Amino acid sequence: MIGGGAAGFFAAIQAADQGKNQVSILEKTNKLLSKVKVSGGGRCNVTHDCPYPNKLVQHYPRGGKALRKAFDQFHIKHTIAWFEDRGVKLKVEADGRMFPTTDDSQTIINCLLQEAKKNQIDIQLKCGVERITPKEKGFELKLNNGETRKVDKVILATGGSNKNSNYDWVRELGLKVNSPIPSLFTFNVPNSELKELMGLSVKSGIVQLPGTNWKQEGPILITHWGFSGPGVIKLSAWAAKELFAKSYQFPVLINWTGKTEEEVRTDLQQFRSESPKKQVRSHNLFGIPVRLWEQLCVKAEISVEQKYADLAKKSFNKLIEHLCKDVYAVNGKTTFKEEFVSCGGLILDELNLKTFEVKKHPGLYAVGELTDVDGVTGGFNFQYAWTSGFLAGNDAKRLKT
Repeated sequence: MIGGGAAGFFAAIQAADQGKNQVSILEKTNKLLSKVKVSGGGRCNVTHDCPYPNKLVQHYPRGGKALRKAFDQFHIKHTIAWFEDRGVKLKVEADGRMFPTTDDSQTIINCLLQEAKKNQIDIQLKCGVERITPKEKGFELKLNNGETRKVDKVILATGGSNKNSNYDWVRELGLKVNSPIPSLFTFNVPNSELKELMGLSVKSGIVQLPGTNWKQEGPILITHWGFSGPGVIKLSAWAAKELFAKSYQFPVLINWTGKTEEEVRTDLQQFRSESPKKQVRSHNLFGIPVRLWEQLCVKAEISVEQKYADLAKKSFNKLIEHLCKDVYAVNGKTTFKEEFVSCGGLILDELNLKTFEVKKHPGLYAVGELTDVDGVTGGFNFQYAWTSGFLAGNDAKRLKT
């Protein structure tokens, strides 16, 4: 097993088959399960409450449809059962994300480490693999300490990378790789007039790239560097290739209400009819935070004293525009280093997706973020790690003739 992350541990545990097979995890760093540790703000977003594979695949900008059969074999219900059988109960939050009931990622780490120990898995840190050479029987591994090791089977769980050169060793095996680019990131807006409102959010907004079909609904968070939150981050995943091509310089439209322009206009007209003497800036609609509402009114050139009855048509339309199509100039992105997710990697056509075995090299498997699969935020990338790791490990443990 090459890689000590979520997919690597899950595959190793399954391949060890209760200690019947000799399995080693070779991790090039001095840390294990680092993404598990930081995921979900240190709580570990294990998976998502999406039990039907045909729905689950819709949350993967890359690789989704191809994974249908894999998710048929090991999906969310299997993940829940696997952890609960080992004493780890999961809970569902309002947005569908699932966490351990302890709200502590260490619970998941301890579970995986205990299973590795129980299955007599040998774990070696600071043990990088520089080259894999297929032999007539098995494989030869060249380690970074100069050692050469012969093994029967290899599962690659090395994770994603933002450097194309980090996939050269995969290409040396004659395998095709899509060059990596970032996925799941926040938008930097250096000139945003909302930066002083950092920390404020709307529960159900819409983020859209003008001139395209790309848009996402979800919570939007104002930060000191621009915008974040699930709505923004999901959009970054679906439009990853297009935003990369634009060098992360592009306009973005934000609908702070989550409603259509027609619905917003109707609601405002009705409120003005029912409460004409109320001041606009003191009586906000749509559940928008007070300070954000005030700032949008400022942008619409609505004074503090102005009442709904006195609102000129121009100001009325400007308010609707800023509520539904608030334009900002994005200039750059921010990624979370420990939680980096890449778009790109080993193409799925190289794999048998029922087992994740490499077609050209029987006995070699590839799982997790090394492959060209990425899900939106919410536990979907971990679910793919569990699924691919389980199926690869399950197949690798079998004695083949």
